[in-house]
This record gives sequence, C-alpha cells and structure tokens, in this order.
Amino acid sequence: MFSYKEIGLVNTKHLFEAAMKGQYALPAFNFNNMEQMQAIIQACVEEKSPVILQVSKGARAYADKYILRNMARGAVEYAHELGCDIPIVLHLDHGPNFEVAKDCIDNGFSSVMIDGSALPYDENVALTAQVVEYAHKHDVTVEAELGVLGGVEDDVAAEESKYTKPEEVIDFTSKTGCDSLAISIGTSHGRCKFTPAQCTRTEDGVLIPPPLAFNVLEEIEKKLPGFPIVLHGASSVPVEYVKIIEQYGGSIPDSVGIPEEQLRKAAKSAVCKINIDSDGRLAMTAAIRKHLAEHPGDFDPRQYLADARDEAKKMYAHKCRDVLGSSGHYAD
Repeated sequence: MFSYKEIGLVNTKHLFEAAMKGQYALPAFNFNNMEQMQAIIQACVEEKSPVILQVSKGARAYADKYILRNMARGAVEYAHELGCDIPIVLHLDHGPNFEVAKDCIDNGFSSVMIDGSALPYDENVALTAQVVEYAHKHDVTVEAELGVLGGVEDDVAAEESKYTKPEEVIDFTSKTGCDSLAISIGTSHGRCKFTPAQCTRTEDGVLIPPPLAFNVLEEIEKKLPGFPIVLHGASSVPVEYVKIIEQYGGSIPDSVGIPEEQLRKAAKSAVCKINIDSDGRLAMTAAIRKHLAEHPGDFDPRQYLADARDEAKKMYAHKCRDVLGSSGHYAD
C-alpha cells in the first residue's frame, strides 16, 4: 500500500468545497507523458491554480502505472521548485471496475472515478458503493457517474448520450456515499461532440453546437444542494487548432466542442470539476505538425515536443484563467 500523502498529493474534498464557495471549477487535465505534465504544472503554477492530474485506463497502459505515480511525485516537487505549492490531485478517470480502482488507490492515487454508468442502475449503485467503501478507508475521494455521455475517449464509448435523471440523484448519492457526481447534460467525449446534423453551420463552415441542458443541471442542484458536480467531455475543440492540423496535412473533419462561455456558466454553479482532454491533444498535435512542416530536417523529438509543450501550456493557462475561473485560488 502506497499512500498519496507520502508524495504531497491531496484529495478533492476541501478543493471542491472551496470551488463551490468561490464559484469556479477545478481544471481536470488528462496527461500521458512528461511534456503534458510539464505544461500542466507550468500553467497552473503561473496561474496559481489548483489542478487535478487525470489518468485514464489507457494512459496507465501506455505510460505504466508506476511511472505515472512517480510523475505525480515529480509534479509536486516541480511545482515547489517553480515557486508555488499548488494543490495537486492524482485522479483515475473512468475507472472500469473495482479492481482497477483498488489498484490505483493502493498505488498513490488520491481520487478515483468509478464509471458504472453503462450498467443497470442497481449494478451501478452496488459497484460505486463497493469502491467508496474501500477508498474512504484510505482517505481517497470517489467520483461516480449517473447518465451516459456520448462519444469516444480511450476505452470509453457510447453511441448516444442519456441525460442524468434528476429524480435519481438523491437515491444514488445516498446509497453509494460518493463524494462527487459526474452528470450528463449534453457534453460528450472526443473531438466530435455532436454530429453535423445536431449543429448549425455558419457561412464560413464553423459548426455551432446545441446548448447544454442547464435546466437538467438546475434540477440536480435543487435535489442535491451543495453537492459537487462534475462535467466530463468538456473540451471546446478550438477552431484554430483544427485549422492548423488540417493545414499541415491532418484530417479531422466535423470537429466540434463545447463553447467556452457555456463552460464558464457551468463553473459558476455546483459544477466544481471540469474535464479537459481533447483540447490538450489538439494543441500538441497542431504544434507538432506545424513544426515538422516548417522544419523538415528536424528529427530530434525534443525540437518538436518543446513546441507542443509550449502550446499546451498556453491552452491550459487560458482554461484556468478565462474559462474555469480557477486562477489565483491555490490557497483557498
């Protein structure tokens, strides 16, 4: 058993309480490698923002769970060396079963998500409660999910979304004891969060997505006053990155995300954690494609990955400052 407290990580309990009082959301940025971690920590230190480092099942398979744990240790020390001991959470994103969640808890994660949203309701309750019972013994916080998000992200896939039913949330949270609840109100995984048919298209071809179901969020807030709510699939898929990727040889048609003004509105509610993954991928890919096209002789990964890291850092800082409102709240 390796406790997250040994490496200076924190769980989400106090951070969520502060975020709801301050009407901002914690950035939950997915990472898979050193450059992403560096960009996230650099941005959050400069913005003086707390941060949740998220690791998916796919990231654990790609980078190795022990390397990721020590990268989290390095993130804590890196933030200190950069001059600001921002609160850092290491979080399992979309844990598929009890075994994976337990393994993360035993190996230094301070927060885990158990995703039983695709299961029948009673099975989701039972699985979530099992994870909560084990996690709380080790002071690890648990995020659960009710409702189904559409789209594809790593091993998580659903053809269509199903909004969270407000009438179920009291029963679900009381039976499971979860610390936060991921809900479905129209966000979606991946870079294509809506089909073209669901959107309106501007004269210059930009897809405008339908609005989030804030009425569902408001009903959930009434049922669970003061309870931490989470939004998954909340990348905005910036048009400028899509254009750069396609300008330099990529092909990612019909890419569309969640408008940032809607995320800012959500962050002022009970939504105190907003997940962003695809935007980090897009920022880095755009920078890498541009670098290699403009410097065809470069073959040292440090050359193009430095550009990728710098672009991702700018994007992460923007999210903290202008979208989530978390800048300056590291000491809350």
